[in-house]
Parts: sequence; C-alpha cells; structure tokens
Amino acid sequence: MNIDFSTALPYIPVLIKAAGFTILLTLTSQFFGTVLGFFLALGRMSRFGGLRWAVWLYVWVFRGTPMLLHLFFIYYAAPLFGLTLDAIPAAIIAMSLSSCAYNCEIIRSGLQAVHHGQVEAARAVGMTYPRIVRRIVLPQAVRIIIPPYMSNFITHTKNSSLASVVTVPEIMLTAQTIANSTYRVIEILTLAGVLYLFLTSCLTWLQLWMEKRTAYEQRTLTLRRRRQLGLEPA
Repeated sequence: MNIDFSTALPYIPVLIKAAGFTILLTLTSQFFGTVLGFFLALGRMSRFGGLRWAVWLYVWVFRGTPMLLHLFFIYYAAPLFGLTLDAIPAAIIAMSLSSCAYNCEIIRSGLQAVHHGQVEAARAVGMTYPRIVRRIVLPQAVRIIIPPYMSNFITHTKNSSLASVVTVPEIMLTAQTIANSTYRVIEILTLAGVLYLFLTSCLTWLQLWMEKRTAYEQRTLTLRRRRQLGLEPA
C-alpha cells in the first residue's frame, strides 16, 4: 500500500478537535494531581506516623500499578459499588489519582531538599508553619521540582491516550476510528503522533521558561527592588 497523506488531510480538523479532549484530560487531572500531591507530600513529611504510613501506602499502590488498571476500576468496577460515571469524569478521576502519587514524591523531594536550618531559623523568629512553607520552603523547592515535575507532566500527557479504552474520544481513539474506516493507518497515526509531539513540545518550552524564571542567581534586580535596597535613588 502506498503512503498518501492527501487522503488523511481532510481529517485534521477532527483530530484537532480530539486534541481538545486530550488537553482537557491532561490539564484537569494534572491540576488535581498537583494540588492533592502537595498535601500528600506534607503528609509524608508529617510527624504523625499513622499519616505518613497511610500516604506511603497510597503512593505505593498507585505508583506500582498501571494507569490502565486505574481507568478500568473507576469506569468498569465502580458501578458494582453504586458509582456510575461517564467516560470523561471517570478518566479525569483515574488520571488524577495516578498523577497524584507521582507528584507527591516529586514535591516531597523538592521540599526536603531545602536545608532544615532555614526552617528552624524561621520558627525561631516566630513564623507559623504555613507561612514557613509559603515564604521559605516553596520558593526554593520550586526550582528543584520543575525538571522532574515537567517530565512527569509530559509522560502524563502521552499516557492520556490510555483513556481511549474507556471510550473517551481523545486523539488516539479518534485516530483509530478514522484509520479503521479509511484503512490509512500509517497516515492517520502519523498525524496523531504529530499532535502529541506538538503538545509535549509546548510543555518542554514551558519547562525551559520556568527554569529560566527561577534561575534567581542569573537574574538582575529590578529597578524597584534596587530602590528598596537603597542601590538607586528613589
């Protein structure tokens, strides 16, 4: 069979529309996975042994099992317990639970990389724990977290293709449907690959921008900050 991309070009708008579902799944699940992962990371660092053990157990289970299983259990097994979900909410929940486990460990590693002496010094001057985390720990941890976090984000974007097994019309399911009806498998899947490459490239560029923004030692002081420090006349 000859490769002819002209037969696949009319389906580009359909694949772009499917990319919208991929973006929705990825961004929503990564958002919830990040927020929950942050609180779980604090739980892993808690002085309460029971809480640390419970979070560790959650991370152990969800990092040690494939996302495909999470999707199957949320979409197909949950109705057995009286919880029936549509495909997209089920996929978002399953992907969020999976993302949360990975983000928990990524965020925890960044938080623990901040020297403990800085936390003790902040406590000595009367700062509360939430303020210490917000003003002392997070600004330093973010630059450490960015590379592994964004790498996980990129992987998470590609893994969204697994949502096709629960009938979410994202890029991969749409490409398979078109390929089955047109018999132009190579052309359609190549276009799908280009879309995934575009999405992951955007995340790569975002990572580079974030790394540059948090490279504090390479940034010069703003005029406002120089005036605050008395380096410039007001």
